[in-house]
Amino acid sequence: MSFSSMNIAEIQAGLRAGEFSAREIADSSLERIERVDAQVNAFLEVTADAAREAASGVDAAIAAGTFDELGPLAGVPVAFKDNMNQLGTHTTCSSRMLENYVSPYTATCVQRVLDAGGLPLGKLNMDEFAFGSSTETSAFGTTKNPWDLQRVPGGSSGGSAAAVAAGMACVTLGSDTGGSIRQPGSFCGVVAVKPTYGVVSRYGVVAFGSSLDQVGPFARNVRDAALTLNALSGRDPLDCTSQECTIDFTANLEQGVQGMRIGIVPAFMQAQGLTSEVRSAIEAAAAKLEAAGATLVEVELPNAAAAMSAYYVLGPCEAFSNLSRFDSVRYGYRDPGHHDLGSQYEASRAKGFGPEARRRIMLGSYLLSSGVYDKYYYPAQQVRTLITQDYTRAFEQVDCILAPVSPRTAFKFGEVSDPTTMYLSDIFTISINIAGNGGMNMPIGLGEDTGLPVGAQLIAPAFHDANMLRVASALESIYGPAPVAPAFAEEEGGR
Repeated sequence: MSFSSMNIAEIQAGLRAGEFSAREIADSSLERIERVDAQVNAFLEVTADAAREAASGVDAAIAAGTFDELGPLAGVPVAFKDNMNQLGTHTTCSSRMLENYVSPYTATCVQRVLDAGGLPLGKLNMDEFAFGSSTETSAFGTTKNPWDLQRVPGGSSGGSAAAVAAGMACVTLGSDTGGSIRQPGSFCGVVAVKPTYGVVSRYGVVAFGSSLDQVGPFARNVRDAALTLNALSGRDPLDCTSQECTIDFTANLEQGVQGMRIGIVPAFMQAQGLTSEVRSAIEAAAAKLEAAGATLVEVELPNAAAAMSAYYVLGPCEAFSNLSRFDSVRYGYRDPGHHDLGSQYEASRAKGFGPEARRRIMLGSYLLSSGVYDKYYYPAQQVRTLITQDYTRAFEQVDCILAPVSPRTAFKFGEVSDPTTMYLSDIFTISINIAGNGGMNMPIGLGEDTGLPVGAQLIAPAFHDANMLRVASALESIYGPAPVAPAFAEEEGGR
């Protein structure tokens, strides 16, 4: 078995047994990235020295007999979405605006992975400033879906999903503002978890929508995702939105779903645009959960239909505010040849930001302007409250909700060119960010029409993310763990 398809337990068992060293893992992973990533373009920067240095620390602990004192990710190849600061690396957010920016500090989520013993392989491609659902808005080229290189990997965390699907990393981190972890997880056929807002610190993660963003892991099985969440979670004094978390997310993975109540939202299953292959896959997963002992309960989310409208008010408003700092003086690209600050500011932002970023800045500026704010922003916040209340009432009836992640499987590059149609890729995921609940993608096989991965979305009550992981583990026992994409699995010839 090659390192590219190993899970955390297999890696750590081999290290304990002396079958290989952490340095071998790091070298093999770096070699695979060099060989494979030319096809996928998941990595924007490879941190070979950092990976080898971390591996040396793991090997030293093994030699000293202290390996078991290392964290849950000891010896595990990991990589990070390029909106997460890591000292000494470029953090570009896939934008020309930050093309030459080098991080002077490390984000808490990245540091916790490093403290848990992870081997940092590098930074991953994304939609520019996380604005997109396909990774097509990256200023540094699109990432390809390892299941079909003519198709998108999803977004905005497309590089994070593709790196795991192609076997270039065991675990990666992404961020999710309206579906940016779950949707690429579905398109690339990997486990992808957006925890409850506040479970993971956002300190050091370049913000899109500060009240919506949450960091979470990609992995090829549920236990690996849960172990990563154990490493990431907990209170951070540098982030006032983070919460104390003492849960072991692996604790109930083997309990099955006997006695659990699983919610089904009829409006989601009947939504316009939901393809028949996705609908039938979700219905089949629901039937398998029922056969395993769960009770299916229909629940209503009466205000979920308004989630898209509310999101595209709240998101651009927060993005406009967060992007104001990139002014060519404090941060970001500075257009040369200007003799006054005004023209420099205008030209630098016009050239530094891509079309989608400019679109959202303009929309946010308009929505927050005098005379418009009260008409749109305030009602959007009211809708947010109503959606949150809907989920609270639903979770009085059920332990977890099962729903689609995306209306369809991965689409081809250029196939969706209309921005509004692209935004609808997140129709099933956005309401979870608005309410702050946890949600995740669990791969449930291949679509009967396209032969591409289909994902089931599992939604948990706030701060009860263990519920969705338990259901996901039950589904994994039926469908199996996520494989490396076939074209890249065939390339495995050894370590």
